[in-house]
Amino acid sequence: MLTLFHCASARSFRPLWTLEEVGIPYDLKMLPFPPRFLKREYLELNPLGTIPLLIDGETRMTESSAICHYLVTKYGPTPLNVTVDEPAYGSYLNWLFFGEATLTFPQTIYFRYAQLEPEERRNPQAATDYARWFLARLRSLETAVSESETVCAGRFTAADISVGYALMFAQSNGLSAQFTPAVAAYWERLKQREGFRKAIAAQDKAGAEQGVAPRVPAAT
Repeated sequence: MLTLFHCASARSFRPLWTLEEVGIPYDLKMLPFPPRFLKREYLELNPLGTIPLLIDGETRMTESSAICHYLVTKYGPTPLNVTVDEPAYGSYLNWLFFGEATLTFPQTIYFRYAQLEPEERRNPQAATDYARWFLARLRSLETAVSESETVCAGRFTAADISVGYALMFAQSNGLSAQFTPAVAAYWERLKQREGFRKAIAAQDKAGAEQGVAPRVPAAT
């Protein structure tokens, strides 16, 4: 059985959501945030101390979007994957990594310097600049979801999970009030998916059973 190490509603929510969408059995290990400080023994498994960590036999993976791609490719066939012979394959890969590299990264800077750091180390200018960066990068998403229910291929795919987590992070960060109508409507559609709801329920149940309190998404 696959094992996923996860902090509540952090980047590891992407593979958790994917596991639920595809219906792959897994063991969920909840960690307090940040695990590199609060669960030091975790460093023996992942020296970086970051999450997610997916263990599948001899395979070890720590990049959330790559894990999503791995799961839908290895454990398919599933409509969540877009195959190389489909016209949307390039668009699919672009959105899959756009969700992390372009939409999540600037939010981690915002989160750190607006909320995470002690008051004396916060940097309002950096926080404001990176919030604007994130919101500006939503323009391409606005175009895509104004014309379609999903970002590519005419169906829900792992790319929507990658982008969807970035919107989840934005909601936690207090930035979702600035979503355009099309982006806001897209995010509402994603939250209605059974897989999304199951992933929320799974992390809540595992956190309660393992004695790990939930917290907001974090720059991990």
